Amino acid sequence: MTSASWHARITCGRETGAGFLVTERHVLTCAHVVGRSGTDPVGVSFAPGEAAIPARVVAHGGWDGRETDPGDVAVLELDRDVPMKPAEFAAPSDAYGDPPRRLLAYGFPKRYDEGTIAEYRATADQLIAGEWVQLEAWAAHGQPLVPGFSGAALTLADTGRVVGMVSAAARDPGIRNGRMLPAHIMARYWPRLGELIPTPEYGRPEKERLRELVAGYGVSEVPECGPERLYRDAVGPFGPPVPSRGFASLWDAAWYLLSEVPDTGAVARFAARLADFTEDAPTRGALRTWPRGPHGRGGAPPVHAPAGRPTPTSAPAARPWSPILVEIAPSGSGDHRFLVEVSAYNGRHRRVVGSRPLPADGVRAYVLERIDEAYHELEPDARELIAFVLPRRWLNTDVAHWKRSADDDSPLGSFAPLVVMDLERRRSGGLQHKLLKKWQHLDAQPTARLHRIGCGAIGQDPVRLTIGLRRGADMVGFASPPRADGTRRLFQASLNAAVPVMLWPRTGCRGERGGVHEDCSGAAFLDRLAEHLADLPPSELPTYIHELRETAYASDSPEPHWAYDLALLWEDPRCLPDPVGYLHSPVG
Repeated sequence: MTSASWHARITCGRETGAGFLVTERHVLTCAHVVGRSGTDPVGVSFAPGEAAIPARVVAHGGWDGRETDPGDVAVLELDRDVPMKPAEFAAPSDAYGDPPRRLLAYGFPKRYDEGTIAEYRATADQLIAGEWVQLEAWAAHGQPLVPGFSGAALTLADTGRVVGMVSAAARDPGIRNGRMLPAHIMARYWPRLGELIPTPEYGRPEKERLRELVAGYGVSEVPECGPERLYRDAVGPFGPPVPSRGFASLWDAAWYLLSEVPDTGAVARFAARLADFTEDAPTRGALRTWPRGPHGRGGAPPVHAPAGRPTPTSAPAARPWSPILVEIAPSGSGDHRFLVEVSAYNGRHRRVVGSRPLPADGVRAYVLERIDEAYHELEPDARELIAFVLPRRWLNTDVAHWKRSADDDSPLGSFAPLVVMDLERRRSGGLQHKLLKKWQHLDAQPTARLHRIGCGAIGQDPVRLTIGLRRGADMVGFASPPRADGTRRLFQASLNAAVPVMLWPRTGCRGERGGVHEDCSGAAFLDRLAEHLADLPPSELPTYIHELRETAYASDSPEPHWAYDLALLWEDPRCLPDPVGYLHSPVG
């Protein structure tokens, strides 16, 4: 049998109801019990005859006065702490069973100032209007739920633990039913309550950390941070759908993940996605210690955000990119077989669209089909970016010229911004760190420095070039493609220097003549490149190069446009997902 010490009698003007202590200073009750708290004082007493403790409403579920309106919850803060142990909660499923569990409610109807007990049971665990559980009297006789029971804790008769709160009582004593607001539903409206309710997969510290993360969310009016959007990102396309009632707040979505969704990794993905948009640096930092599910299982990879790294909302781009990432890596089962993986990203939530080992001649068709499929994962307002991560010997591949689909002969590079990246560099922690530092430098500069590597530089020492570029170059432009041995060495030196932007013509001057000639197409290419890149922010280059490609592809001049075969290597680890190395050879 439960002790009555934490059961409370609530008065507000002429209204009397019940409540129960949940912390040393906070009491839960129904919003309609304290509906006149704006004009009438609220008093809380825990024993007959004692003076009521003044209290004020500090949280409200949004109840608007109608019996059928949701959110009939109010949190009262007492003027002082009380020296008694607060109520303890049972797991949400403990309210139901076969045979039914006997539930006790301690209320204060008329002529029962000392309180009285009613015995009830939950009809079923099915929610009415997504909010209430129906109650039926335990026996045909005994105390019915009448006015004065509103706000009373419903406790398990054998353990005394709370499973819910009486939210509706019958005006007619002959009607022997009522409604319970389950504890896990009340937690939608007061986040701190979520820490007190047992959840099998999460301890109190994890839930407290998530509550603080949601409370520290400091960006407003960001569509990507809508509760439904974040929830869908967390559960993925095959997870439980958004409930029909929707989510009233970010915490509502977070608590639904904690209490209703069995995938423990979904909570970590939700937190990671939210942290992408929070302006509170300590909040972002707290995420690094978020557990990957119980005992390290599941979850999303931690976000490695160096101190001072801008979040997408403060980066130069108007909106963060939503990349479609195409990774092509040697499969380990032969020189002409590759592991191909196509993924779509919303923030840092990764959805693998397709992954398959393929021969070289099967890569193009598979990639184009998966890219088209990946667009289903992007939101309508997503800032699309197609990024190819390629082995170094494939970086000059004409991926921008691939026909978009079997029914569309237009080049893929005219369909969306398209960039390439080097597979080996993406796997190097040292070079990724250097790239981040480069972008921090670029953000602080009004313009970017373009280093030209013309045909006359073929004999340059690659080691000296690497060291020099690390110190004084933001972008590198090549006069010739990385096909001749000399150009390939300088190309690799630029990659090793962690230059974030590299541009070159896929065809044209081969750079093999060892000097600059008047008719050198490579020199003309670099001149036009410098002219077009002047004063452009490197963070926006994918967009500008996409527009330039569209112009080149649409040109009706008898001579090819100078940018027709323009290749762009562009890598900003802040905007693109962290690289994931292939730790095992996927032979077979």
